[in-house]
Amino acid sequence: MITITHAPPDADARIESLLDRAFGPTRHLKTAQRLRDGRLPAEGLAFIAHDGADILGTISFWHVRIGHSADALLLGPMAVEPALRGQGIGIALINHGLEQAKALGHQAVILVGDEPYYRRFGFAADKTQAISLPGPVDRERFLATELGSNTLTAASGLVRPTGLLVPPRPRLKRAA
Repeated sequence: MITITHAPPDADARIESLLDRAFGPTRHLKTAQRLRDGRLPAEGLAFIAHDGADILGTISFWHVRIGHSADALLLGPMAVEPALRGQGIGIALINHGLEQAKALGHQAVILVGDEPYYRRFGFAADKTQAISLPGPVDRERFLATELGSNTLTAASGLVRPTGLLVPPRPRLKRAA
C-alpha cells in the first residue's frame, strides 16, 4: 500500500538516487535547481510516497521571494520511480503537497514543468508573465498557481531563494 509521509532525514540519499533516475545527471544544471542549492525545503513540505521502505516518489517545496514583496513556494523536484509512472503517484504527491502548503498559510506556488500535466492543479504560464527566474527557462514551462485569492496579481520581478540554509557539516580534526 502506498503511503505519503514527510520525508525523513535519513532518506536523503535514497531520494537523491530516485531524482537521478528520474531526471538524469544534468538535473543539477537547471535554473530551478540553482534556487534550491544550499537550502532546506520549506518546513513541513518535503514528502515521499512509499511502500514500506521503498521510496516510490518525492516532492518538495522551497521558500522563494518574487521581487521585493511577494513570498511564494517553488515546487520541485517532483519525481516518481520511472517504472511506476502513470499510476497516479505524482498526482497524489502534488495534491497532498498543495493541500499541506495551503493549510500552512502559503499563498502561491511556482514551478518549471509541463503545462499540460500541471494545469489540472491550477498552474498556468499566464500567472508568471511579470516574474523572472535567475537563469534560462522556457517561458511556456514557467508556471504558477494561487492558493489564496489574487496573490500573484501584483507580483513582479526576479525570483530569489529565501529558505533556511543547509547547516555546514562539522569538520573532522586530523590526528597529529
